[in-house]
Amino acid sequence: MLHMVLIFVYNAKSDFWNKSLDMTHKIISPDTYACDLCSLTHDSFSEKEIWKSFKEKSSVELIFMYKNEFLKKYPRNKEYDFPVILQEQQQDFAILIDSKKITSFKSVEELIVTLQKKISTKKF
Repeated sequence: MLHMVLIFVYNAKSDFWNKSLDMTHKIISPDTYACDLCSLTHDSFSEKEIWKSFKEKSSVELIFMYKNEFLKKYPRNKEYDFPVILQEQQQDFAILIDSKKITSFKSVEELIVTLQKKISTKKF
């Protein structure tokens, strides 16, 4: 069996200033916050417990990156709409869950169920 790697790319930047603005935005106007993946997996101040538990128990490798980190490391991959969840495939990526689907999720539980189904059906 091969090793499966999923890369979660947030539609947010990693620097201190942007993290501070994001936290404030999530508190003041959560419905207009630009990163639906962040909104699903995190409360205003920390990661949701159910998400933490899913990550700890996952049978695949999960990598989390901010948009600016991803684009710096993989500059030729600018065509994605963020946030996005990618599956690493040799030297490339396949979209596992796109931005539109992430936006459609109503809860972190829905995201987890979808991920579990996709992971269990992948032939890797």
